[in-house]
Amino acid sequence: MKSNLLMNFTVDKENKAVNVKREFNASLSNVWSAWTEAEILDQWWAPAPWKSKTKSIEFKEGGRRLYAMVGPEGEEHWAIADYTSINPKTNIKWLDAFSDSNGNLNKEFPRSDWDITFSEKDNSTFVDIVIKHEKLSDLEMIIQMGFKEGFTIAMEGLDAIFAKQTK
Repeated sequence: MKSNLLMNFTVDKENKAVNVKREFNASLSNVWSAWTEAEILDQWWAPAPWKSKTKSIEFKEGGRRLYAMVGPEGEEHWAIADYTSINPKTNIKWLDAFSDSNGNLNKEFPRSDWDITFSEKDNSTFVDIVIKHEKLSDLEMIIQMGFKEGFTIAMEGLDAIFAKQTK
């Protein structure tokens, strides 16, 4: 199902960042929950047919989410999100990285710095995402790994969750 909601995805090579602006047909509190509660995150964070599986989450500054992207064949790619700043229903920041199933950093892949801002306007919630990288080559690596396509599919999965909530 193709969404007619706003989705702007831009690559800013100068600042080594990806910028995503996305509109959701849901209330701010529902969108905030979808980004901060493991039960909902696991329903959309991985692009279908992959699934997200949270092993642990401590949603607070200095806390961490340890999760796996689980493929259709059962393969697991583990990652961590280290929460660096949380302003309820306004902004979340975290450092993202690949890891093992115990949360030990995989140094073969770059960390990315996520900055997500939430706002509500005319019955829609807007999420502004800035994902910064240390090096341009790190940014280029995630783009080549299919980040745009995967993230777009994940956003559509989140739309489907909100569509069920309004029925």
